[in-house]
Amino acid sequence: MANIAYEDLSGTSTPVTTNPYDGIIQACKNDPKQIQERYDLHRRTRNEKQKEKILSPDFQGWILDEVLTKLDGPQEDPGFMDPRNCLVFWARPPRKIKNLIEIIQQRLKHVAPALWLMPLPNLHMTAMEVTHSLTSPEIDALVQTLLPASKTIADLPSTPGSRARLIKPQLSFDAAALALSFVPAAAESFPNSNLDMPRQASDDTFTYHHLRHTLYDMISATGVLIASRYVVPSAHLTIARFNSPNPFDAANQLDGDAGSNMAKRKQLIIEVERINQWLEAEVWPGAAGGGGVMDDEETKGQTGIAGSTAQLSGQWVVGEGNGLDFRRGALWYGGGETVYLGKGIEE
Repeated sequence: MANIAYEDLSGTSTPVTTNPYDGIIQACKNDPKQIQERYDLHRRTRNEKQKEKILSPDFQGWILDEVLTKLDGPQEDPGFMDPRNCLVFWARPPRKIKNLIEIIQQRLKHVAPALWLMPLPNLHMTAMEVTHSLTSPEIDALVQTLLPASKTIADLPSTPGSRARLIKPQLSFDAAALALSFVPAAAESFPNSNLDMPRQASDDTFTYHHLRHTLYDMISATGVLIASRYVVPSAHLTIARFNSPNPFDAANQLDGDAGSNMAKRKQLIIEVERINQWLEAEVWPGAAGGGGVMDDEETKGQTGIAGSTAQLSGQWVVGEGNGLDFRRGALWYGGGETVYLGKGIEE
């Protein structure tokens, strides 16, 4: 993978705990609003730092994933196979989120035609990375250990009281990739629509960070040692990567000088910022005249909380459609194979 540091940029100290997800919960006094603020501060600070790096006169070029360049792109090696085997629990986005991502990918392609896009069927959010970069036999052993508990773990989002809601999508980026990031909900309301699931304010006390905390405990209880690459406050799906030195010209992808052109870099950052302005205006809580903060009295009898338009939604209850995808193999780019697909909330 490209060498990008996974640094917590949420701005405040976090207690060191046995379960690494417990620290933020403690620091935020178990308050969903404070947890959301930590996630949002992390992504905003990271975007500001990455923008400064990309627009620097000293920019050294896009950070290419050496494995991806061999699998797909102008330097593809047809005989190459990704040797890195991983074991994860993925959250798969529902159709409404895929629709949103497809629009964003198309807009990015206008300014960076040679950008590598994550195929829509491969989209995933890593709720828990158990381990990565091992051999297949090593993964086999871990799967056998986890198998008796895997159904309970993957079905967790379908359990009442464990339905984490994500909102406020925003493009996050660095010199290696772009991702659609979310923050945990904190009792925000949406206008009515049939796109989204019934929801009460009290449901948001179990945030996406609580989901990851619970997954860590459940997996650890099996005796498997979790070797995740990062525990930063982030809920994101990678939607695009740089797999050539020049993402701006599909016919000239290996020209690093053209790919580092300052005007082109600025154009890409401007488009990212325009997309984020559009997301906030169209699909965040309160967009298009709707939203606000809800309470349980307000939502009694309500059939659903929806996104701001008839076709797009900016909220995602993890487990809509399907539960978690217990997956193994060479899956950095959405591949691999499913060991067990969890039960969805609607089943």
